[in-house]
Amino acid sequence: MREIVIDTETTGLDPYLGHRLVEIGCVELVNRIPSGQVFHRYVNPERDIPAEAFAVHGIDGERVRNERIFAEIVDELAEFLGDAPLVAHNAMFDLGFLNAEMQRCGKPEVARERMIDTLLLARRRYPGGANRLDDLCARYRIDNSRRTKHGALLDAELLAEVYVELIDARQASLVLVEASGGGEARRGLAAIRQRPEPLPPRLTASECDAHLAFVGTLGGDAIWNLYLTLPTAGEMNPAPRTA
Repeated sequence: MREIVIDTETTGLDPYLGHRLVEIGCVELVNRIPSGQVFHRYVNPERDIPAEAFAVHGIDGERVRNERIFAEIVDELAEFLGDAPLVAHNAMFDLGFLNAEMQRCGKPEVARERMIDTLLLARRRYPGGANRLDDLCARYRIDNSRRTKHGALLDAELLAEVYVELIDARQASLVLVEASGGGEARRGLAAIRQRPEPLPPRLTASECDAHLAFVGTLGGDAIWNLYLTLPTAGEMNPAPRTA
């Protein structure tokens, strides 16, 4: 499954009051793991950048004066996004700016249904808690020391880590169960029970002997010697019990 984590930096808070994108950063996730593929562009907003916005992201007019305008990068961006779900923190903010730019270019807007809002996920999981990106990084012990100011690509990279923590995807591939002192399973997983009798072995006595003979040829430093000695042929195939 392919998903795109996206973040934007802008000249202000409302795209319909003339504010524009100045930076866009995207990180590709495949099966909730960063693939190494990113999309990062600074954008000439074709207008001034107010001091209030500069204080947030540190991008001034001189920094983006020679960058391409959004219409010149929109096809590259659309190709990178494809039809993947888009993950963003306070997603309606980023979607509003993205679609305002799409409208100016005469391009199809991004459907709201594609958006996964990590701010809403965090509010549901931690109601009443502090759920800014920095707060979630602290909660999940994600190093955000480089984040002295907002930056679209850095924020997307941090959000990708936060996202997999929020949805518990980091442990999805691990077959681990943390049990409490009373033996109750956590995270809704069933408790592991011991079989009343072990399953019958699938190895034959000759296969067991052949393996032991092979290990004997590997020398005293063979890693197999770190394990318990294999059971004897008699232990592997005990005599059938009588009633």
